[in-house]
Amino acid sequence: MLTAKEIRESFKSFFNSKGHQIVPSAPMVIKDDPTLMFTNAGMNQFKDIILGNVPARYKRVADSQKCLRVSGKHNDLEEVGLDTYHHTMFEMLGNWSFGDYFKKEAIDWAWEYLVDILKIDPDRLYATVFEGYAPEGLERDNEAASYWEKHLPASHIINGNRKDNFWEMGDTGPCGPCSEIHIDLRSDAERAQIDGVTLVNESHPQVIEIWNLVFMQYNRKADGSLEPLPAKVIDTGMGFERLCMALQGKTSNYDTDVFQPIIGAIGQLCGKKYGEDRQADIAMRVIADHVRTIAFSITDGQLPSNAKAGYVIRRILRRAVRYGYTFLGQHQAFIYTLIPTLIDTMGDAYPELISQKILIEKVIKEEEESFLRTLATGMKLLDKVMADTKEAGMDCINGKDAFTLYDTYGFPLDLTELILKENGLSVDTKEFDAQMQQQKERARNAAAIETGDWVVVKEGEPRFIGYDFTECDAEILRYRKIKQKNKELYQIVLDQTPFYAESGGQVGDTGTLTGEGETIKIINTKKENNLSIHISEKLPKDITATLRAVINKEARLATACNHSATHLLHEALRTVLGTHVEQKGSLVTPDILRFDFSHFQKVTDEELRLVEQLANRKVRQAIPLNEHRNVPIAEAKQMGAMALFGEKYGVEVRVIQYGSSIELCGGTHVANTGNIGMIRIISESSIAAGVRRIEAVSAAKAEELVDFQQDTLKTIRQIFNNVPDITAAIRKAIDENADLKKRTEEFIKEKVALMKESLLKNMKERSGMKIILLKAATPAEVVKDIAFQIRGEVPEHLLFVAGTVDEKNKPLLTVMLSDDLVSAGLNASALVREGAKYIQGGGGGQPHFAQAGGRNPEGISVAIDKIIALAEK
Repeated sequence: MLTAKEIRESFKSFFNSKGHQIVPSAPMVIKDDPTLMFTNAGMNQFKDIILGNVPARYKRVADSQKCLRVSGKHNDLEEVGLDTYHHTMFEMLGNWSFGDYFKKEAIDWAWEYLVDILKIDPDRLYATVFEGYAPEGLERDNEAASYWEKHLPASHIINGNRKDNFWEMGDTGPCGPCSEIHIDLRSDAERAQIDGVTLVNESHPQVIEIWNLVFMQYNRKADGSLEPLPAKVIDTGMGFERLCMALQGKTSNYDTDVFQPIIGAIGQLCGKKYGEDRQADIAMRVIADHVRTIAFSITDGQLPSNAKAGYVIRRILRRAVRYGYTFLGQHQAFIYTLIPTLIDTMGDAYPELISQKILIEKVIKEEEESFLRTLATGMKLLDKVMADTKEAGMDCINGKDAFTLYDTYGFPLDLTELILKENGLSVDTKEFDAQMQQQKERARNAAAIETGDWVVVKEGEPRFIGYDFTECDAEILRYRKIKQKNKELYQIVLDQTPFYAESGGQVGDTGTLTGEGETIKIINTKKENNLSIHISEKLPKDITATLRAVINKEARLATACNHSATHLLHEALRTVLGTHVEQKGSLVTPDILRFDFSHFQKVTDEELRLVEQLANRKVRQAIPLNEHRNVPIAEAKQMGAMALFGEKYGVEVRVIQYGSSIELCGGTHVANTGNIGMIRIISESSIAAGVRRIEAVSAAKAEELVDFQQDTLKTIRQIFNNVPDITAAIRKAIDENADLKKRTEEFIKEKVALMKESLLKNMKERSGMKIILLKAATPAEVVKDIAFQIRGEVPEHLLFVAGTVDEKNKPLLTVMLSDDLVSAGLNASALVREGAKYIQGGGGGQPHFAQAGGRNPEGISVAIDKIIALAEK
């Protein structure tokens, strides 16, 4: 019997022998086609060639392509796990000809591969051919039928309609008839009763299509008419998992060695045997299928998220988690532990699984743990809702309840619908959609100002002039009193202001309002409903007076340096790591900048150094700020401007440009990159699966960092007597320390051996027990080592009791029991807890070994006596 690996390789080898170039699988996640999120057919990567947009590098091509069907018209998600052959992620074996061979070779080679190479019984094979379509003047594909007649009896060549046997890429473009190959996997007895020809294309689980040969010979024009293609195309696709099922004599794809190793690993984890319980079997199939989808999506750069393709992957993962939780009793993250098994089965063909193993496991584990934290509570709520609905004699739950599950517990609507379906219920989706719309409206109005408590001083429209001025005359338009952490503050709106209000990750300005001999400190500036709100601890005595609004210029400049530095770092990160880097969050203060970005692995020290160097090169070039205000959003995008996280953009936007760095941004920036002085990255870390964070400083703070590092290095040099090679001196000290540590460990081992020998010599036998006592100032780890060594040498009737103190004179009680005493009813944990009362402490452990600490070393002797007395009873 051929293994899955052998079948995959035999296909490639066969078509390679027919002059085909074997190409690697394209990514399953599509980034450059707005019509598709995922590769759902083998031809996707050749779409531009088929459309004539680019020339074919090779006339003949073959591959094994990763595909995913979970959205649009190709959506198999709901069937996955319930039947034997539907999957989300699957492999499609395919061969292509771009203007080279056509129907004869495609049919002859398909037959040769299936019958001569794979030894499939030809009597079990059927072929369909296009029957024609009179309204478009299309005749039966007699050419394909004639080639099939060389291999199959007429009864096994079946006419297929336009729906099944005329393939089209879309409303326009290449199209043509196709010929499907079906296989009958039923037993001989079943085949004798019902002719397989009647079951072709009738959704019978054992009479299935395994290969589709598409003959692209027409071009569908915009008016719907057809014209012959100048270069005909062969496009074939064979379901790898179905082929394995046929060749391995199975009745289910999941019974093949494509899935069985993973299903076996799942069974071991949950203590269930596949084939004994229907619901558990479905759960195992779902998880085995979904873990492949999730792993390959991550390798292709698509992490689980709340948007678009990322949300699809998150839904699939949560679906798998829920099946494991409900039907397999898995209440801890476990799916990530299946990745090594997946690599064993598919790593040879797809080495990206191996190279990204750590990332895949990390992302899946974090996603599992995140969802599991709310799943239990959400399931309890859903169980109650279902029970109440049934009790009320209804079969549809309220959309509000479904929305609560989505909004509070992270249940995608389709997951709720799946659970309801299992319980004979449905959900009011219209009410769910209404709740979703209300939430969006609440979010939009969350910052709306309650004008009832505003004191209006004068009418007017506030203006922000902070891009051009750092101070100006201003008058108060309105104010109100607020309470924040039991502290009374005032919010003030000015008619014009140089104060930047916190937004887009940049903190708000601070400063002063002065007038009539008094100064009011502005401790922060925030934005509410597009108003700049100045926060102070008091109001001016005369709220109608003209005030001088002055920002903290030093803090503003430091903040601007950090904000402009953020833009330069963003560009440098994309240059060094790749254009997949996208900003996921930021914080810009006078002291530091923090930049969160999408990336799938730790940024190396070498990469960080290069990022820093590229950014500082832009600093030294002293590039002037090229600011574009009130630019139409479409025009800004044509300029290549990138949107920054946290900004909200209207029809017109502000564009900040420093040379090739072009961003949409509403923050404050330096007039020239030279003002930044220097950028230093101080840390790089992970903050979420697939999201990294760098922190950096610029300008004066960068100088302070350099000064600190130099002072630290100077101090270290002084400690080592200013040796010329400080690195060598430190390494030598580390080596010497390691050597001393090794010697110390050897000394301790010798001491332990001597102590053990002495304790064994002084062993007492009493009440049927061999009692060994240790009373000395001994480190806890030494006591534990001795206890386990003695247990190994005295395997029966052993009661080991130690009362020791550490270097801080804190007491420690230790009890070790042999297995026979534990079986007789003694418990080390219970004994040590009783003894701990006399040293004013507590502790515990296992039935055979336990320890307790305390505060009263004077009580050690009494504690030991108590433990022995209790053991003797």
